[in-house]
Amino acid sequence: MAIEFIDIVETSLAGLGTGSLMALTGVAFVIIYKATKVINLAIGEMLMIGAFVFYGFSAGLALPIWASVPATLVVAALIGGVIERTMIRPLLKDNPVSVFMVTIGLTSVLIGVVELVWSAEPRRLPEFLPQQPVLLGDAFIPSKTAYSFLIASAVMAVLITVFAFWRGGIALRATATDRAAASSVGIDVPGVFSFSWMLAATVAALAGILVGSVGGISSAMGLFGLSVFVVVIVGGLDSILGALIAGLFIGWLEAMVGRFLGGEFKLLATFSILLIVLVVRPYGLFGTHEIERL
Repeated sequence: MAIEFIDIVETSLAGLGTGSLMALTGVAFVIIYKATKVINLAIGEMLMIGAFVFYGFSAGLALPIWASVPATLVVAALIGGVIERTMIRPLLKDNPVSVFMVTIGLTSVLIGVVELVWSAEPRRLPEFLPQQPVLLGDAFIPSKTAYSFLIASAVMAVLITVFAFWRGGIALRATATDRAAASSVGIDVPGVFSFSWMLAATVAALAGILVGSVGGISSAMGLFGLSVFVVVIVGGLDSILGALIAGLFIGWLEAMVGRFLGGEFKLLATFSILLIVLVVRPYGLFGTHEIERL
């Protein structure tokens, strides 16, 4: 089979578009881990419920997009705060396995809530992204992929800047490093925990809106979180920059393998990269040199 250069370019751009959504969701995962050291396996389901809440506002209540998006983010933040306060914080002093298992159970709870309210039937989100084709030279990029990439990139740039210079970001990093020392200098550690879960839920919901706008929504879209989990392991559990780079790379790799070798080889390629990274750098490409066993 002859492979044309333009085909490679278009496939790469589509893969980077998907990778940006993986990276954005991975950032939500990293925010929680950096603050609380909790490995949240329910991040894909938090993305899913954010997408369905947006569907409820935009399609169910017929609110305009400019109102549906902020309303969704507010609801997502409240959900994140309630989860942290009622399910996670009481267990933080216990064995980390307990918290880990709670996040596994949380996946089933969130799926059950979505299917109870909206049923398991796949749905389409209202069209809200520009429809005109995007051309980069001779390369065609699907408009939803292109605009999702731009939005995800802008949000990640803001988050990286905020965490680098804002006092809240410094408090989060200090809490992640040493909770006792952070508390001794006046940082509200429980407040940082709540803030991290609320912010992560908000970011995941935004990613869910973008993912749903491209491929539709269903109660199974939490499986997207499986690829995101690979992204954060490869990039480093506590590295926002690592999630960004690994997300773009995994998205590009899956697109290229799927296009030129077949879709059945995508997971083989992804998990091969995961195994290589775990053997060479168990803490990820950009993560802290620390290994935790569960």
